[in-house]
Amino acid sequence: MASPSKIRNAHFLGTKIRNLRKNNNLTMEDLSARCVKIDAESAPSVSYLSMIERGKRHPSEMMLSVIAAVFQKDVKWFLDDVPEQEAIVPDKGNRGGIAGMALEPSFLFSNDILQIAIPEMLSQTGVSGRQFAHLLIRAHQEHHQNHFPEIERAAEGVGKKQLPLTVDALNDICGEMNLAIEWFEELSPAEIDAIGARHDSTVRSYFKAPNTICLNKSLKEQPRRLKYDLAVYIGHRVLHAGDGIKSPAYAGSRATATGRGDMANADASSAVNAQDIVHAWRDFECSFFASALLCPKVAFRRLLERHAHEVSVADIADVSTSVAMRRMTAVSSYSHWHYFDAYPPGRLTAVYRGNGIPLPWGNMRLVQDPCQHWAVFRMISSADTGTSAQISVLDVGDEPRIYCCESVKVEDMLGKKHVLCAGVDLNPALAAQGNDAKEIANELKQACIKNGGSVEIPTSIRQEFSRVSRILNIAWLERGIEKDARLICPRSGSCPRHPKCHLSG
Repeated sequence: MASPSKIRNAHFLGTKIRNLRKNNNLTMEDLSARCVKIDAESAPSVSYLSMIERGKRHPSEMMLSVIAAVFQKDVKWFLDDVPEQEAIVPDKGNRGGIAGMALEPSFLFSNDILQIAIPEMLSQTGVSGRQFAHLLIRAHQEHHQNHFPEIERAAEGVGKKQLPLTVDALNDICGEMNLAIEWFEELSPAEIDAIGARHDSTVRSYFKAPNTICLNKSLKEQPRRLKYDLAVYIGHRVLHAGDGIKSPAYAGSRATATGRGDMANADASSAVNAQDIVHAWRDFECSFFASALLCPKVAFRRLLERHAHEVSVADIADVSTSVAMRRMTAVSSYSHWHYFDAYPPGRLTAVYRGNGIPLPWGNMRLVQDPCQHWAVFRMISSADTGTSAQISVLDVGDEPRIYCCESVKVEDMLGKKHVLCAGVDLNPALAAQGNDAKEIANELKQACIKNGGSVEIPTSIRQEFSRVSRILNIAWLERGIEKDARLICPRSGSCPRHPKCHLSG
């Protein structure tokens, strides 16, 4: 029979492992998979891990060393007899999106006043009703940090959690749903008007109620984009019974004749109407469904774990880089992500800020003074190809925050180059390991300022970043550590560098 002291220490050890796991937002399946990646022979199964956490089993020395490696802890830390006081629950911090503000006096924000003020504001700022609807939905998406389980379940029910899904498999799903497929080469002006499309853009696909998916023939040569469009309209069929109230899909950024962005419409009204809200909401729902169908949550999360969140998982999942990077923000065990899709000279056509990062420039209008040191902006201006990781320091409110991102230059269906960028806020990860994240960020910021805006990461900070990169299992964070950290800002007019960028020439 085990001694009372051994039982007590097993309980303490199990509690510490459980708290570390929760603090890093890992499921038991995630932790077991991480252990397998380090040492498959010594890794605990999910059931055995459960017993360890409940104090029913004591891990072997090798098994404990593997668990310790996942969390970058010394084995001795697990074996002392100091209990954890309570389960650690991750601090979600800023839920993302635009920073909140106190709405006082409250009577000014009544429905009646807002119904008058919002159209006036949109009219004066040149923002269309459709753009405002997209902004509302983006704020909703960021507030929930891409957590939409109902849509996930709907997609999994259709795709049976298969990864990857082939074009043939998607065609079979269309057949089961009585969805017909028609191919078109070029639409006449009358056909463009009939589907409510823009005349200055290339239509990639559209839905013809009640059961027809219309696809541009050029998609036959681009199977990953074809799969995404099929998945979008399968989503429309599942979520909305294929009623046809769904915007066409366009090739490229739609920033053609007007020079405006993805949501722009030259003749769009500044009034917000029900149609704008419905189309914007369905664009989001069907897009999220398509990504969930092509990259089911559990299977894709395991893929990310095995390949340390490398962008190249897109090739394994047989999806576009865009789908893989956007899906990464939704399924990762770490929730503090952002994602940008940027076209030159400075147009964001897709934005997600689940970590609350400010925009590097506007996505409803071109900005004249973007900070040139953002990774996404630097890659747009560069002839380089491939991927590039960057550690950045940015003031958000009165607090410096550290971000790491991976950017990659790709081509859209029309051959236009644009940059995809996915990144994480490192402050919550540093704090989760017991560090003073604000102090580390401020130290790195001051080092950047002292060195003219960028600096080799100091050894002590480098060690903490390396530790966090292993815990988060993000390979490009490790690569970013090897480069100089850069000081960035939302606009060059508020540049924290000395001398300021826009004055230094």
